Amino acid sequence: MPLADMACFGFAGPKSRDGGIVSLAWGPASMAEIARPRLNLLTAAQRGAVHEASLTILARSGLRLDSARARDLCRSAGTRVEGDRVYFDRDQVQAAIESAPAEIQVFDRLGQPAFRLGDGVTRFGSGVTNLWLQDPMTDELTPFGRADMARCVRLCQALPNYDVISTLGVIRDLPPDVADLYAVLEMVANSVKPLVILISDESLFPKTLALLDALRGDLGERPFVIPYLNPVTPLVINEGTSDKLLDSAARSIPVIYSNYGMSGMTTPLPCAGALALLNAELLGGLVLSQLAKPGAPIILGSLPMYFDMKTMIDFYDPQTHLINLACAELMAGYGIPHAGTSGSGDGWGPDLLAAGASWMNQVTSAIGQVGLAPFVGSTLNSKAYSPAMTVYGDEVIGAARLFARGFSMDPAAIGAEEAIAALAQEGHFLTAPSTLANYRSAYYPSLFPRIGLEKWVELGRPRADARVRERARDLLAGAPAPEDRDEIVAKGEALIGCRS
Repeated sequence: MPLADMACFGFAGPKSRDGGIVSLAWGPASMAEIARPRLNLLTAAQRGAVHEASLTILARSGLRLDSARARDLCRSAGTRVEGDRVYFDRDQVQAAIESAPAEIQVFDRLGQPAFRLGDGVTRFGSGVTNLWLQDPMTDELTPFGRADMARCVRLCQALPNYDVISTLGVIRDLPPDVADLYAVLEMVANSVKPLVILISDESLFPKTLALLDALRGDLGERPFVIPYLNPVTPLVINEGTSDKLLDSAARSIPVIYSNYGMSGMTTPLPCAGALALLNAELLGGLVLSQLAKPGAPIILGSLPMYFDMKTMIDFYDPQTHLINLACAELMAGYGIPHAGTSGSGDGWGPDLLAAGASWMNQVTSAIGQVGLAPFVGSTLNSKAYSPAMTVYGDEVIGAARLFARGFSMDPAAIGAEEAIAALAQEGHFLTAPSTLANYRSAYYPSLFPRIGLEKWVELGRPRADARVRERARDLLAGAPAPEDRDEIVAKGEALIGCRS
């Protein structure tokens, strides 16, 4: 594909606020001041090839769209609709890319700006809809309950490196017809951070929005809650997902539209084929959102997994992390905010398996173009929420962010004259001005003291995982709730009681 043609698909540079394409210009000063690690996978030609493959899928195979309401919307926009399938053409996709906002301002519950998605900075969150709670001290599993939601949300509120809190679990000690509502209520009441919500009972989505309106309002104007929506791979937008997408778009509520693909089962096994299929699904959701309301805020991304036919288990492997990063690069080229994987699910608890997956995902996300990694803290194939892994993940994110920040390369930082003088006169830099000014610039984990062998023996040979477990236990027991927690809970319970 010629480079000139790629520009019309957003591959010449990021999208400006008005939807146009702008080019990147790195001045000499910025090159000299900061040295930053950057991870890039795809060339412009490769991004163009994936885009073309995705357009072919949308035009030839189309998407199964289960919602009659959504199909009627597509017909009214001139989309080819045959039975329950819709076929989006090149012009519709391009119009949707140009229409969707390049950045989304996210607020906290108090209405204060929290961060902007799409600004080139990776944000992190904890959670995903786990069925079990894994005790941080014993690893015992218990069904996730309402009280667990409250305690674990307060734990996430207390950990500084989490930008958002996602739905941590499925409440199993309440009836299904109200469980999602109480989950959202406990999330709102026990934190002021932005929230990502996953509603398992799709019929409760309108009631959830009504509850949130009553508790704070301004969901479209000052969004602090982002619904998380999933199509069904391959190439199906189920009725609940499409209707939630349309409802959110109508009110300008930003949503995460994310697909879950298992290579070798629901997507092709080669990484490039999986990427093209997943990207086609995302573009289909993008078009639907913009048909509902031009300019509707939407965040796109994939959770690519590998499926093992022998064990019937899906899991992250190094190649699926590559697909995640490639998806982020495609979204950056389109000028669409991105949400991707978080490295959770591996491990049997806060162990070596889980730690390795956490490090791989968080470091590559921070130096790649991942916009939001919202699901840190799960174990056992993402079925158990681990407060201990959430605590450990906070440490990993802090280190990953420092790594991604790079270091200064301005003349004062290089300090050649000072270095020569210090070596000639002292033979060390302990009292150098640069040492005194930057002494605390290294990463000092809040959990793990920097000790040597002798101190370790003196302290009784402590285990690192024990420090993580104890910190999680203490936060579950004592992390404070917001001052208005009781007021919000009482108001929410009254509203849910009226609607149940």
